[in-house]
Amino acid sequence: MSQDASPPGQRYVPALVPMHYGRVPRLHLDRWSFTVGGATEDGGQTVVDWATLQDLPRRTVHSDLHCVSKVSVAGLTWSGVPLAEIVRLAPPEPGVEHVLFSAAYGYSAAVRLTDLDDPSALLATHLDGEPLTPEHGWPARIVLPHLYAFKGPKWVLAMDYHHTTPRGYWEQHGYHPRGRVEREERYAYRD
Repeated sequence: MSQDASPPGQRYVPALVPMHYGRVPRLHLDRWSFTVGGATEDGGQTVVDWATLQDLPRRTVHSDLHCVSKVSVAGLTWSGVPLAEIVRLAPPEPGVEHVLFSAAYGYSAAVRLTDLDDPSALLATHLDGEPLTPEHGWPARIVLPHLYAFKGPKWVLAMDYHHTTPRGYWEQHGYHPRGRVEREERYAYRD
């Protein structure tokens, strides 16, 4: 999207400024993993360590980032593993419609399973051709450009499938359960 056509209620700013509450986590690749659990097809968990993640198909996505605070950054280049690939690797059981992403410090975000099918949905490891910095979510973060950025936690560690709508950290604090940018779904009272 160009800066000439900002989404409803958003204004473009020149650079991506990292926003987070508290300290930046100190994660280590030799202990980092991304676990897929919950209502999985096989009833178990799939653990993807860093080496395994590097062997999965990768994609580069050019997109804007939209913060719920009404600012957007244009033209970012993310790369990583498509979330649809993670779903193929560790599929949900029939009837699952929701996912809860969990990250360091207890942060989490709930999204619909269909949001992971979007071609721009990534388990991102790189931003603008460089590995993510710790402030931007190193070693991996969720990128869902069609949703507000609170739906894409930094320092992500897990994804759990759910049959009913879970409430993540941000949803428990009044943020919208869906978070679609084009509908200005910032806060829960906007259902």
